[in-house]
Amino acid sequence: MKRTLHLLVLALFLVGGVVFQAGCKSSEPEVVVPVDTDGDGLTDEQETELGTDINNADTDGDGLTDGDEVNTYNTDPLNADSDGDGLSDGDEVNSYNTDPNNADTDGDGLSDGDEVNTYNTDPNDANGDADGDGVSDVDEINTHGTDPNNPDSDGDGFTDGQELEMGTNPMDGSDPVYIDMNAFNTINFGFDRSNISDAAAANLAENVELLQNAPAFRVRVDAYTDHVGGDQYNLRLSLRRAKSVVDFYTNNGISADRIESRGLGKAPVACMDETEERGCEANRRAESHPVSTLKYSPKN
Repeated sequence: MKRTLHLLVLALFLVGGVVFQAGCKSSEPEVVVPVDTDGDGLTDEQETELGTDINNADTDGDGLTDGDEVNTYNTDPLNADSDGDGLSDGDEVNSYNTDPNNADTDGDGLSDGDEVNTYNTDPNDANGDADGDGVSDVDEINTHGTDPNNPDSDGDGFTDGQELEMGTNPMDGSDPVYIDMNAFNTINFGFDRSNISDAAAANLAENVELLQNAPAFRVRVDAYTDHVGGDQYNLRLSLRRAKSVVDFYTNNGISADRIESRGLGKAPVACMDETEERGCEANRRAESHPVSTLKYSPKN
């Protein structure tokens, strides 16, 4: 009898426990955790909608995760070069700081890809001057055809900016024609003479040719005598010698307004082999000096 009673009590306890547990069941909805298989910041469901690979964090292989492309940069996770400028979205963001949604970040008329890959210029500076020649990169490329990475595109010693300012061609190494300081021939005279000898004429003819080919240059003639004789006489003789050279130039096509002359009397330094009778031929001379009208001189 006691055993039967105990079994009955145990059965009631167990039934009551089940009822109690059922009555305590939580009413909170079950939490579903989104799945992001590749850990790129997009759920698998989002990737399925976008057409990206749920198993590849960077579907287009451009260096940006699919999640960053969608959530941060608004680029296309299925296109490695969203703006079609020749640079991958990842390179634009991570390397060049350019806009992956704008093919020409600085708005200079050159695509970011061309600036980086072709011209080696700055895609973030519309007024950039990579070679420091005073001409913007975009003007060098689009207007003048010069090299934006070489300040002297034609190698003539003048920068591209100087040539443009002077009105010469920065792509022509022979423009402007430049006469070096020591390019002209010096001629000599006979004792107490001011006439031009045949040998002197040949030398002056070479000077004429240089002047004809260099319209930006004038010439200054400086004439001297040796140390024999008085100062006043030698001054007049040096003036006659200078005039002889000027006449040769004008008679051979050089305009008078391109010539200046000076008679300077005795040469400033006496020759070591000077004699009392004949003086020193090296001092009996007329020098021709080029005078540039160009604003700039070339750099060697």
